[in-house]
Amino acid sequence: MINTVIFDMDGVIVDTEPVHHYALNQHFNELGIEVSPQEYASFTGGSTRNVYQRLREKYHLAQNVETLVLRKREIFNQAFNEKKDLDLISGARKLIEDLYSSDFQLILGSSSAKVTIDRIFNRFKLFPYFRHIVSGEDFPKSKPDPAIFLEAVRVSGEPKKHCIVIEDSTNGVRAANAAGIFCVGYVSEHSLKQNLSSADFVIHDFSELNPEIIRNFTNG
Repeated sequence: MINTVIFDMDGVIVDTEPVHHYALNQHFNELGIEVSPQEYASFTGGSTRNVYQRLREKYHLAQNVETLVLRKREIFNQAFNEKKDLDLISGARKLIEDLYSSDFQLILGSSSAKVTIDRIFNRFKLFPYFRHIVSGEDFPKSKPDPAIFLEAVRVSGEPKKHCIVIEDSTNGVRAANAAGIFCVGYVSEHSLKQNLSSADFVIHDFSELNPEIIRNFTNG
């Protein structure tokens, strides 16, 4: 029986994609590089550090990865503070609260940096609901590498068969698959050009999930 839910953050809990899109494209303009929509879509689910490692190699950027990451984060933070209408994905808070009230263990497994996670969790007062937070900045490889989700399972203290992942990106679903964890794919209007076909269960709205449905998923 499922008792642990591992949430992705961007595109699942909160719609930060427009802020990330703005920050990245502002930075691309500063760097003088053109990134196609197809290439941009491939970044979804990956950590900022891994994205800039790829960009630095492809476009022969002079700055080191840490400098690039810090500049993007600076642009993101300013835009995040100015975006007053930023809110949680519809239905996400209710699902989180219902799961918490039903004694599920909630874990965040996000590619975002800890400082970004802290900003979002503080703004929306999410810390009380989550037992553990796993950030992609702690791993050399990003999703679709399974490391983030394997660590989330480890800190949960539960076997994989008691855990599920909720993801909205191709890379995230592939990471869950590689980790051997049941994956719910969330078709988000905010995460375009994503292939969720290998998810074990697909939803278009969080009203399609509740504690009873999740508890009865079969994982392995």
